[in-house]
Order: sequence, then structure tokens, then C-alpha cells
Amino acid sequence: MTRLSFELPDGETVQVTVRTLLNAGYAGRSQEEVAAHVAELAELGVPAPSVTPSLYPVAPYLAMQTEEVPVQHGRTSGEAEWALVVTEAGVLLTAACDHTDRALEVHGVAWSKQAGPDVLARQAWRLDAVADRIDRIALTGWVTGADGREQLIQQGTLGELLSPRYWLERLRADGLAEPGTVLLSGTIPMKPGVDQFAAAWRVELADPDTGARVSCGYTVRRLPAPVG
Repeated sequence: MTRLSFELPDGETVQVTVRTLLNAGYAGRSQEEVAAHVAELAELGVPAPSVTPSLYPVAPYLAMQTEEVPVQHGRTSGEAEWALVVTEAGVLLTAACDHTDRALEVHGVAWSKQAGPDVLARQAWRLDAVADRIDRIALTGWVTGADGREQLIQQGTLGELLSPRYWLERLRADGLAEPGTVLLSGTIPMKPGVDQFAAAWRVELADPDTGARVSCGYTVRRLPAPVG
């Protein structure tokens, strides 16, 4: 089992063993916009989900706090997201990046999620501590190209996505709101013209009231070509 460790603003460290890892999909607050996005993806060959929002269980060992993600080819990319982490000490909110195999995505979204890790930050906030301003928390993603230049690729707020409260209610209904469950939120749109197939990804949550930030970042390392 994967064990994660999070540092809280008061200096406390909370550890959790991941037993259930879930990736939300098509999780925009406006489901009308989600429906339009599904139609766009269908034109690219990505199969439409049977229901939205979607929820994809993936192997718990894919939850990682790492600075490097190895990949098998050049068509993988991250997604700026937030994550809920249910612990014995309460529910935490942190930054996350869902690294996805885009070549595999056209054959099945669930398969593509299983082919890459969910990278989480090493810092977190108690969800209760930011609940009163949750929709105003900024969610931002950057990519670094082969030229070493960092570019903004995603920028929005948590108000654009289904709320942590919504997902906690779903988890409770499914009997999954228990220590060891980690849920990633789904993502916000990427900016056109920015190459998502990048050499590095960075994701940040920013609290508008305190200026506090929680972030994760990693480089993407291409594995050697397969033999056989």
C-alpha cells in the first residue's frame, strides 16, 4: 500500500495509507458545458462516458508524491486538479496532477487513468479551514517545454468544478468516506495553443484570503524503447 505524508500549515504532519484512489471526470460545475466538451472529445475519438460526472477507480499505488514521472511515449500529459484525502485526522485538501496517457484515452478513459500516476503535493490544508472560501481558491497549472520555458496552461478556481462537499456526499453514499480514500477532482480547460505534451508539470492551489499556496510538480522522463 502507498503511504503519503502531508504537512499542514500549523506544522503538524498527517500520514495516510491509500486504500482507495478515485479519479473524477467530466466534473465541471456546469454540466451543460461538460456535455459540449464530451461532444468535442467524441470528434477526437475519445469515447463518451455513460454518465457524468464520472468516477474512475484506479490502483492505490498510483497515488504518489514524486518529482519524476516515467512515461512510455510522447503523448502523455497532466491535468491540474485538487484532491481530497480522508485521514484519521480529518479530511485534507491538496494540489494534484493526474498524469494521463492520451494515446490510450481514445480506447478508454478508465484505461488511460490506470496508465499514469496521480501526483499529490506534500503540503495540505484541512478542508474545514478553507470551506468558507472553497470556490475562490485558485487552481493553476504550468508546463515546461523542451526549451526550458514555463507556460501557463490551466487557470481557474475551484468554483468551476463540482465541490469537495459534493464528492464527500458521494463518498458517504458509497461507503467510501473512510481513512485511506483519495479522490481527485477532475480538471479545468487547457489553454489553446499550449503544448500539453511537456517536459514538466506544476500545479498550485492558492488561498485568496491568506496567500497560502500548496503545489506539486514533476519532470516527465521518457523510458527507453521497448525491445521485443
